[in-house]
Amino acid sequence: MECIQCRGRLRCSLPRCPMLKPMIRAVQVDTELFGSSPPSIFVGRMNYPNVRVCPALPPVVGDTAIYDTPELWVEMPIGRILKLRNSLILSQLNANVHKPYSREVEVVQELSLYNRPVEVEVSLERRPKPRMSFDELFPPMGPSAPAKEIKIASTPKAPSVVEKVYYDTDLKAMSAVKLLYDRGIAVSHIQKLLSAGSLGINRKLVPTRWAITAVDDAISKLLIEEVKGYETIDEYRVFSLKVEKNLFMAVMLPEVWSFEWGEAWYPNTTWNRGGRVVCITDFEGYWGRKTYASLGGCYYSSRLATAEYLSRIKRQAAVVVWREIYPDFRIPLGVWFVREMLRKMYSRGYEEFDTLDDALNYLRNLSDYGVERWVGRSGLLEDKRRQRKLWEFT
Repeated sequence: MECIQCRGRLRCSLPRCPMLKPMIRAVQVDTELFGSSPPSIFVGRMNYPNVRVCPALPPVVGDTAIYDTPELWVEMPIGRILKLRNSLILSQLNANVHKPYSREVEVVQELSLYNRPVEVEVSLERRPKPRMSFDELFPPMGPSAPAKEIKIASTPKAPSVVEKVYYDTDLKAMSAVKLLYDRGIAVSHIQKLLSAGSLGINRKLVPTRWAITAVDDAISKLLIEEVKGYETIDEYRVFSLKVEKNLFMAVMLPEVWSFEWGEAWYPNTTWNRGGRVVCITDFEGYWGRKTYASLGGCYYSSRLATAEYLSRIKRQAAVVVWREIYPDFRIPLGVWFVREMLRKMYSRGYEEFDTLDDALNYLRNLSDYGVERWVGRSGLLEDKRRQRKLWEFT
């Protein structure tokens, strides 16, 4: 399997992903640490079900929410994001995912409740190694070290709806996710709550990377069912956004819901160190999908941003979303980047067209990869071409 399909999931059986080498970056931290956690937590997946749980905080007191809130990073340069993330020190504790009431788990569960910074005292066994690690799904992570003791020194008040779902142990996890989203809790906050084992009836820790995709998938499915009850849009709509060596494009067709996500990775990018552009697409029809998307977490984060837009305008459409990743975009930032950039793209307005050919012709002026090559790789557009409408039989 090619790296572009695996993306750090170690399907090559190597102990570490060669595409995700840690970055050595200087950090000045002692073994005694006091600061304001954004709040931030991380639950690992290695050695599952015995995993690492890591409260994280910078050696800074005050409003540190921006360190771990991707919704606030939309206009921030990548260099600034990396600097913030490198300042977050992970304090490693060990826990079993099936024992959500241990002292170690209680710390991360309590941190997961808040949407404002929490003052935390940490005593580490040794000074953290100056290195930054990366993953396809979650944002870059700063230095880490085993913790001897962690104390929560002061706390803000948690949002009332978060307290409600935390103390309601008869409420199913997905019902809690829906209630939180409907009440305006940020997607990144809901992901922390699920990861910390703070939701549901039979509670357990969920590795961060799994929680991110689970929440993106669950919320987008709920929105899609709502969107299917609306009328289709009346015209072809084209959206685009060029940002940080990435081009995002979307074409909405006036038809019932279906969705495609495609990525074209140029040479010398995160997942493509070869000499040619590699393009992969995946799609689902009106009834959704039963298998995990070949493009991984980005598929679900892009589908969430698209479903949010259609829910907001109370219309449905068939949607093709393509992303071109240009040379020198080499640092994995996490799937938040796709979700937030698409949210930004959909908020900027669109171009209207009467036919699909006119819509695609407009994209010819934007796409470097080439619209003809995209169309040739598009399973959804091929599926549309094969379908015959009812009026064609009359």
